[in-house]
Amino acid sequence: MTLDNDDSMKSELERLRAENEILKQTKLDSVSFKVGQKGGMSMYGLGRFPVTLYKSQWLILLDATDKIKDFLKDHEQELK
Repeated sequence: MTLDNDDSMKSELERLRAENEILKQTKLDSVSFKVGQKGGMSMYGLGRFPVTLYKSQWLILLDATDKIKDFLKDHEQELK
């Protein structure tokens, strides 16, 4: 491996890291919320359809954040 090739790879890696950060932020920015007629809160931006839950359900989900992260880690090979 030549010095030019090594420098080129390092610069490409930095470019990809910066691009990845921009994409992560764009994804976070694309999430939005709306209150429906029946009082449910819908979250848009995760997929084709919104996720709609009532306040008490959102609070349960938020309290389960650590459990969800652990489950995702434990089943990483099975999940897409």
